[in-house]
Amino acid sequence: MTIKPRFCVALLALALAGAPVATALAQSMAGGSGANPNATRTTLDPIPPEGGWEGLANLLEAAKPGVDTRLTPSASQITGRIEMLLNRGDNEEALAMIEKREAQIKDQRGTDVQLMFQHARALAALNRTGEAIDIYTDMTTRFPELPEPWNNLAALYASRGELEKAQDALQMALRADPGYAAARANLGDLQLLQAMQTYKKAARDGVPGMQDKAREVETMLKDKQGK
Repeated sequence: MTIKPRFCVALLALALAGAPVATALAQSMAGGSGANPNATRTTLDPIPPEGGWEGLANLLEAAKPGVDTRLTPSASQITGRIEMLLNRGDNEEALAMIEKREAQIKDQRGTDVQLMFQHARALAALNRTGEAIDIYTDMTTRFPELPEPWNNLAALYASRGELEKAQDALQMALRADPGYAAARANLGDLQLLQAMQTYKKAARDGVPGMQDKAREVETMLKDKQGK
């Protein structure tokens, strides 16, 4: 089982952004065919403005009771819309849609893993880190074979300066999928963060040259984040 699309938080961006250690509907005129203009729309899509042939049709139908002929969206259409909202930063709207969907399916058997993952993403994007960590942790317990929750959990730990927990989570992500490039890249960044902390501690203890090494690593990390 794989979460698709595979969206993962970049650990370095979170860890350096103020954290303790450093994130076509082509329209055509429907008048000739008489086709239902809502045939391909779902209730996720807004009702289009009246105009042209569609406006005339609506005027002719004005005396009849209004009926919304848009289709009920499928589960994949709902998660696809949520993904779009998350990717463009409409996190509050995404979270509201997630919570509504969760209420609709709460009595169904099984778990919508993608929806669960998106819930954690939305919470993390809204800085509700503790709640996001709780969901990712639950996912790693119930679906340990999925690398994405481990990776995103690591990013949130790193954002709080909990680098050892972040490292453990990234190693679990790579155990689940040794070819998972996002986790491997994040592990490299994490090791640089750990090295920077070590150099800074050594500098405080008076070891010569350690402050320069810490600056070099910090510059390297900032350069990586800017690319």
